[in-house]
Amino acid sequence: MSAPHPILTLTASDLDKVEVSSGEVLAAVEQAYSALAAGESTNPGKLTVAPADKHSVAYSMLARDGQSSTVAFKTSYKFDPDRDRTSKRYYTTLSLYDDATGLPIALMDCGRIGALRTPAVSGLIIRACAAPSASTVLVVGSGTQGRFALPLALTAHPQFTHLELFGTHSDGIAAVREELARQYPDRTVTVSTDLEASARRADVILAVAGEATPARIEADWLAPGALSILVGYGLLPSTLSGADYVVATNAEQMRTTGTDMAGPDGVLRSVDAELPDILAGRAAPRLSATDRVFAYNSGLVVTDIALGLLFAHKAREQGLGSPLELWS
Repeated sequence: MSAPHPILTLTASDLDKVEVSSGEVLAAVEQAYSALAAGESTNPGKLTVAPADKHSVAYSMLARDGQSSTVAFKTSYKFDPDRDRTSKRYYTTLSLYDDATGLPIALMDCGRIGALRTPAVSGLIIRACAAPSASTVLVVGSGTQGRFALPLALTAHPQFTHLELFGTHSDGIAAVREELARQYPDRTVTVSTDLEASARRADVILAVAGEATPARIEADWLAPGALSILVGYGLLPSTLSGADYVVATNAEQMRTTGTDMAGPDGVLRSVDAELPDILAGRAAPRLSATDRVFAYNSGLVVTDIALGLLFAHKAREQGLGSPLELWS
């Protein structure tokens, strides 16, 4: 039997010290989607468990990235009995294994990975599916996802000239402004005081709010040609059922986790195209310039692998993390 091999453990504080640019994040995620579209990678649907009262939800996810020969296991557990920030608990981990050597690579907190991966995917959706003339983007939600949404949207679509934010927490709004100023010091964001008016003039809407948000954007508010992307909450089911074209990162995951977006008849609108096929040129991003496009952004672990490898490599270069003799 071979000698036990340590795994590099990276804490949340370790990963906070790793510097990555929005361009690096977007490129890594796009590469992961390219490998998936080419049939080199495998990303099965997630397993979900939750109690009847929905006070918690847990996910287990597995994937293999064929381009890097890396296998990953991701877990996610959210405890949120009161649907507010005071009692909420969230834990997520990512473990990576080298499928060429059979050796473990890293075990890490996946909070920052997810915080960057999801808006990067939204950026790819914008680049592929937004109208080329799109100039106004509205972000609904000022939490972790809202903080990184605008820099990655701008990296993917530099043509945005007007940035708006609808948020209900002053500290979150300040964090969004701070991150935007750090990455794009020449850009500013306007805080919306009228959600309906902001939604009606937006070319792209990123709904990244938490479950307690008062934001409820209706289908009738959406302008012709608008792209609405659902990550968290903020869009009513009518924006899906009334869409002219529906895109999902993964149709199976949308059927699993998007049940709250079912129409009045209880039926979830079907998907017209998946993002990997759109990026590979096998499916259309929309059928016309005036289509109101709805996009469902649910995480795929192959993208976590791409960012996990990027962070693990940079962390090793910086001497961060600790080896764990887990199997000794």
